[in-house]
Amino acid sequence: MSDEGEHIQMEEHSNAGKWLLTLLAVLFVAASAYAHYAMYSHVEKLNKDLEASHAQVAELQNRMQGAEATEETIERQVGLTKKDVAQRVAQLLAEQKAEVGRIEKQEQEQKAAISAVAGDVTGVKTDVGGVKTDVASTKADLEATKAKLETTRGDLGLQSGLIAKTAGDLDILKHKGDRNYYEFTLIRGAKQQMVSTVGLQLKKADIKKGKFTLDVTADDKTIEKKDRNVAEPIQFYSGREHMLFELVVWSVDKNKATGYLSTPKNAPVPVTAN
Repeated sequence: MSDEGEHIQMEEHSNAGKWLLTLLAVLFVAASAYAHYAMYSHVEKLNKDLEASHAQVAELQNRMQGAEATEETIERQVGLTKKDVAQRVAQLLAEQKAEVGRIEKQEQEQKAAISAVAGDVTGVKTDVGGVKTDVASTKADLEATKAKLETTRGDLGLQSGLIAKTAGDLDILKHKGDRNYYEFTLIRGAKQQMVSTVGLQLKKADIKKGKFTLDVTADDKTIEKKDRNVAEPIQFYSGREHMLFELVVWSVDKNKATGYLSTPKNAPVPVTAN
């Protein structure tokens, strides 16, 4: 019995040892597998970190190369800008010098002009005195000429005003300002010519006898003034207010007559006047 019991105990101890060894083996394998996995994971992480480090290094290298290129470009641009600035400064200095010269020249011209004006003012003062004398003399001449002008009766038997026999006489009458005066020159055979609001047409001119014939059209009515004499006032009425118009021919040439038309100051103003 004792031997059998011992044998049984020995088998139990043997089985327990086997299980313990098996358990230890399993634990060792598990620990080895875990250690291997942990080491593999760590290696993978190191590889990834290394690759990231390589990428960062490459990026830094690219940035350094770009920075170097940018620096070279900036240096070239700065060099060109300095050259342009130097040229611009030289140009501005030249323009400033030219402007100073122009201003100095302008000042000299202004001084010369002021001196000339001062001289002209002195001359004007002298001329004013002379003009006053001339005006007085001209006024005296006008008065003397007025005295020479004649008055006569017109072809209607009405007393006429002063009669102008020359262009100079007519200028005097115009200066009086009593009436309106319109000069004309009529050519025989030409169409009717408007003088103020009156139509005139020369029909005949006799230089030897100093006579002429012409048609006078006023208020849509035509009147023939036949065989009239030079310097003879030709009178007719015109307008709604029956105003007295006078026509004087002061010279007759071959196929031509020259003179003037006289109208009251309040007579209608012509659109055009010859």
